[in-house]
Amino acid sequence: MAAIDCGTNSIRLLIADGSPAGLRDVHRQMRVVRLGEGVDQTGRLAPAAIERTRLALVDYAGIIRSSGATQVRMVATSASRDADNADEFRKVVSQVLGVEPEVITGLAEAQLSFLGAVAGLPGVADPLLVADIGGGSTELVLGTVSATSPAGSSLVPATSLTQPVKPQVIAAHSMDVGCVRMTERRLHDDPPTEDQIQAALADLRLALQAATADVPIGQAAAFVGVAGTVTTIAALALELPGYDPEAIHGSVIDYLQVSEVTDRLLKMSRAERAALPVMHPGRVDVIGGGALVLRTVMEAVGAREVIASEHDILDGIALSLLDG
Repeated sequence: MAAIDCGTNSIRLLIADGSPAGLRDVHRQMRVVRLGEGVDQTGRLAPAAIERTRLALVDYAGIIRSSGATQVRMVATSASRDADNADEFRKVVSQVLGVEPEVITGLAEAQLSFLGAVAGLPGVADPLLVADIGGGSTELVLGTVSATSPAGSSLVPATSLTQPVKPQVIAAHSMDVGCVRMTERRLHDDPPTEDQIQAALADLRLALQAATADVPIGQAAAFVGVAGTVTTIAALALELPGYDPEAIHGSVIDYLQVSEVTDRLLKMSRAERAALPVMHPGRVDVIGGGALVLRTVMEAVGAREVIASEHDILDGIALSLLDG
């Protein structure tokens, strides 16, 4: 089966073999296409951004065909939800991929993120709060897992999901804050000024007020962070010599580490961030905004630590195909 997650910043492909026991990775790939570039200001997907995404999809379509995948599902999230010309984008996708992309709601995005995250982290205490920090939005999902490995079991490797799970979402909320949106909206200088950081914080705190009205975050027994912002911050906190999914997956990063990394990133120039050995080139200009989102969410939750997961909405999309 083939799953595609098309977000505001990146488009990702997962090809996996499925069985009643779960998923086994065959191929994973990510391209940073910045589909949501400028959407916060214009309300439209830019022609250049659509073309970057189309070119990535041409390559993905070839990989899918050669893999022999018989099921394909593509999900498009924040930028596609917000754009007035989303229909134009859907037509491009259908022509290239041969399937209609699903522009899902924030709630559906939250549920798929939770499904992917909990499948990769057996043994985490219930109820758990998952934060999926994307380019255009951040999903907060509180839920439980009724069938996982016993508490204390070893983590599922970052390259495989082998445990069947039956997650139950208690509450979810999608906020229109993410690494790309906050950078474009507030963090205009490099590095950003203190006034710009405070303006971003004001936006984040306002968004979190609305989120916490829907999601009882105080009930969470564990806090899990997914997607590239979280895993990159974990890699920096761990001082890894390079990006290592196996070392990052399941790592526990405390609030002081997150805060220190956030402060450091917000004071760096673009060149300094680009020189970090774990930094993907497509995250260099937006990682400070993403780190600010993570730190502010942890403060609102009162989380002393975050568990980083390499599994997220992409895995949730694939698992949804497995479930039929």
